Amino acid sequence: MARAQFSAETSGGGAFVRQPNRFTGRVTADSTSPPGGGPDEQDRWPLEAGRYRLIWCRACPWAHRARIVRGLLGLDDAISLGTVDPIRDERGWAFALDPDGFDPVLGVSFLSEAYLATDQDYTGRVTVPALVDTLTGRVVTNDYPQLTLDFSTEWRSLHRAGAPDLYPVELRPEMDALMAEIHTDVNNGVYRCGFATSQQAYDEAFRALFARLDALSERLAGQRYLMGGAITEADVRLFTTLVRFDAAYHGHFKCNRNKLTEMPVLWAYARDLFQTPGFGETVDFDHIKRHYYGTHREINPSGIVPLGPDESGWSTPHGRG
Repeated sequence: MARAQFSAETSGGGAFVRQPNRFTGRVTADSTSPPGGGPDEQDRWPLEAGRYRLIWCRACPWAHRARIVRGLLGLDDAISLGTVDPIRDERGWAFALDPDGFDPVLGVSFLSEAYLATDQDYTGRVTVPALVDTLTGRVVTNDYPQLTLDFSTEWRSLHRAGAPDLYPVELRPEMDALMAEIHTDVNNGVYRCGFATSQQAYDEAFRALFARLDALSERLAGQRYLMGGAITEADVRLFTTLVRFDAAYHGHFKCNRNKLTEMPVLWAYARDLFQTPGFGETVDFDHIKRHYYGTHREINPSGIVPLGPDESGWSTPHGRG
């Protein structure tokens, strides 16, 4: 069996099993804590503009979701943004992009410092996105699926005028089911392909990935977005995987039945979103490629970063809508 990139997250059968999210606090409108206070008895932190800092990496699809949703809803002034370097070593995500290598608000060099300030016994993998309390330096949450839903619901009073409803109440049952399928087979499915250490685990993940992409192509052939005529959270979640597909997952993770550019409906759909304000300007293909090819040394021992693919196609007409 091949050597695992993350041995603690690899099953005996060679399948990648993603670690659970350690910090699951929430910033909510109904927290009983006073301004400046910590979490209440239900682990709900008080909603306060300017108090919390979103730590993300331009390379990471899970963090990219939070960055897009924050921008679409107009929460830029309410939630500050810290960016870690795409190259991650054994010390984890570093604030190497900032002057002197320190996050200017949190005053730390590595995100792991905030993790350990919250749980001194934490030994798992440090992940982004992380929402950090700037008053205490503690991590409120790294629970990326709930974080963006909370941006849409709990932070509503701080949304910009005319902000989209990314999580409409009437669509939630269908959306939740669809997003669960997309997560299992696509968002996490590409990782299950790339980090598999047995042929069987890889084959199963590969087949599930492309079966789901085929089903999504059929769905999107008859409507502009996943839930109909308006962008929702479901589109954000699918986009952050699709935009990395040809640059990283097709080659690096062996998701090579087709390139995105060879799947006409999904390619047009992804370009449509890329050209929508709030999406394309948050994409950094250089960071994406340097992270995947430069940090997964069990998969790419040389660390060589490919020069392709050609990015110019993202700006071509998509013919949708």
